[in-house]
Amino acid sequence: MRYAVLGTGAVGRNIAAKLASLGHEVVVGTRDPKATLARTESDQFGNPPFAVWQQEHPRVGLETFADAGAFGESVVNTTAGTASLAALGAVGAENLNGKVLIDIANPLDFSQGMPPSLDPVNTDSLGEQIQRAFPQAHVVKTLNTMNTKVMVEPSRVAGEHNVFLSGDDEAAKKAVAALLISFGWPQQSILDLGDITSARGAEMMLPIWMRLMGALGHTDYNFHIQGA
Repeated sequence: MRYAVLGTGAVGRNIAAKLASLGHEVVVGTRDPKATLARTESDQFGNPPFAVWQQEHPRVGLETFADAGAFGESVVNTTAGTASLAALGAVGAENLNGKVLIDIANPLDFSQGMPPSLDPVNTDSLGEQIQRAFPQAHVVKTLNTMNTKVMVEPSRVAGEHNVFLSGDDEAAKKAVAALLISFGWPQQSILDLGDITSARGAEMMLPIWMRLMGALGHTDYNFHIQGA
């Protein structure tokens, strides 16, 4: 399978590396590949420049958003939630139509400092906004309720814990569930919340996730739904 992973941050890198390790063909999409590769300083979270990371993952390519979208048979959105619609617009509807679009982003608003708020919230979600903007894509919201390392290595968290799916297309959700299983998620840990409107609930778990990070002092935790 060919995957386009949109976004060069920690989430995009971890997802791209995992996909490549499973034998998939992977390119990462960014607005300006030359500018991305020219960066020499670590980001605000201490992650090394993308060029350094890519040297360690030579099987992962770097392309513009549009070229990445054209390459991918499936697309994974790991961009910042506030930039996701613009990034997907740069990919182009023609490169998204008919494809599974896995949305991992969260609409976190840091404009008022920490902790961030959500925008949209309650009556809408980023997942729904993406589906409305690209109605011919098959949007599936998943993996947005945990740290990026847990996404691709669920055994980092001891015991049973869950990953959620939201989306309108049953075949797309089935395909994403199969991908999650290949990441190491047990079938029984995958909970289908329903159509894309259920992404509101998944996204609204982020405020408590952020508070837990502060209380626990680490990010190797996740939600377990007892009785699921």
